Amino acid sequence: MAQFIIATHSPIIMSYPRATLLTFDGGSIREIAYTATDHYRITRDFLLDPEDQLKRLFSESFAADDEVNSD
Repeated sequence: MAQFIIATHSPIIMSYPRATLLTFDGGSIREIAYTATDHYRITRDFLLDPEDQLKRLFSESFAADDEVNSD
């Protein structure tokens, strides 16, 4: 048996069988389910509807750029 600590944003690596996932959000360290991670949910949403996700991403990005450039 071996133990590794791996920091990753890859939902594929996170899905490794029997992996224990830890989150450091909210000022504490706690275990989190694979399907509860932001990386899983964002990837799932993108794969289910890439056109909608890109539209949302770029509309938010362009809105932020407009606010900066309006000064």
